[in-house]
Amino acid sequence: MLKHSAVISLAAAVAMLSATAHAKVSPEEAARLGQDLTCVGAEAAGNAAGTIPPYTRKYVGEVPGWNAEPHSGSHPVDPYANEEPVLVITAANAQEHAENLTEGQLAMFKQYPDTFQIKVYPSHRDFAYPEHVCERAKWNALNAELVDDGMGYTGLGSNPFPIPKNAMEVLWNHQLPYRAWTQDEVRDLASVQPSGEIGWGRVNGVCLSPASSPTGEPRTEDGASSFCMTEVLMPLRERGNISVNHEPYNYKTAPRVAWTYNTGTRRVRLAPGYGFDQPLGGSNGAMTIDSDRLFNGSPERYDWELIGKKEIYIPANAFATNSNDVTYDSLLTPNHANPEHIRYELRRVWVIKANLKENSRHLYRERMMYLDEDTWHAVIADFYDNRGDLWKHSFVTYYYHPDMSAWQAGASFYHDLSSGQYVGYTLTQEREKGPIINAGNIEPNFFTPDMMRARGR
Repeated sequence: MLKHSAVISLAAAVAMLSATAHAKVSPEEAARLGQDLTCVGAEAAGNAAGTIPPYTRKYVGEVPGWNAEPHSGSHPVDPYANEEPVLVITAANAQEHAENLTEGQLAMFKQYPDTFQIKVYPSHRDFAYPEHVCERAKWNALNAELVDDGMGYTGLGSNPFPIPKNAMEVLWNHQLPYRAWTQDEVRDLASVQPSGEIGWGRVNGVCLSPASSPTGEPRTEDGASSFCMTEVLMPLRERGNISVNHEPYNYKTAPRVAWTYNTGTRRVRLAPGYGFDQPLGGSNGAMTIDSDRLFNGSPERYDWELIGKKEIYIPANAFATNSNDVTYDSLLTPNHANPEHIRYELRRVWVIKANLKENSRHLYRERMMYLDEDTWHAVIADFYDNRGDLWKHSFVTYYYHPDMSAWQAGASFYHDLSSGQYVGYTLTQEREKGPIINAGNIEPNFFTPDMMRARGR
């Protein structure tokens, strides 16, 4: 096990800013959005070395070669399929590139020196958000604020803090990026043992995110930011179990509300304290609820620290990873996913650290999260146990989805460095359909205890 070491920040001067500082910026600073900053706050220019390109905004709502019917659940098509890696990082040369790797990535090279690789491709920043997303981000820059010690925020839907000043603002950008408004998806989960043996799970997830509504003004005072239902389809011992949760804009004044339906008792129960490090349904106990998307839910158990920005090799433009050309047999190799199917690019990321509060309980004492500056999605997280030892390395592969003109979470991988087991999560490559995005056919009244009772019969 590796002991946690500090990440070297490129902007260390901002690390100790108060988590309750006002987020409003001056009109002059907000005017940078759409100029030297993208409309959601990323640096528009490339880096000095030319290894990170400038933002092009080449495509809005389209992906070259992906021409399926809208909202049909089609699998992605890779517009960069003909590219070759510009760099392959292995255990032999990993230390030469350590400045651009996370501690978890370095641990993977150490633990699996013969098989783990990071294939680095040319970086692309070609895809863009629609104009209404840019307008809301600009409004938030001038008006949005953290409230209740960062437990909530007041503003307009997603992308609350495009020019963040502290860790809580960065975290809220991850909590509420612009993403799918409606989503219906059957996804597989694979618990892969060191031997290569796989325990399978499968769930049907249905979500509605008013914060990402493409119409109107989704204000925080309207109520929940999102609603989700998860029904377990596999393993058989959990089949039919259902959970529903309502996600708030403020975890202090209106905590997450959740209910569970259990097939054994045929009863719907309120689930107080749902989330945190409770086991995620269908994952064979290998994932916590709050590790979906690397972090979700209330930030209350941690103190959050802004480390700054770094240039890191992260999974990006993962169209090929999530296409139906990839089979599970090929993808889910022992110890880690097959590196042939994972595209990495050099990107600028925001780095935030979560430190477990003294009187709080969680399996993870520390979490390091790396957020892609172009999307605000966390793409890599390293988790530490209660001794401070590195325990897990996880990452999510994202791809741009034309049905919402934004980035969709695809396959993600959670590696346990102690047991050698890993979880392949949100796998849809062998499903008949990928996620059905923004069909607009889901209403809040779907996410109720009555619905759960009717569905569970």
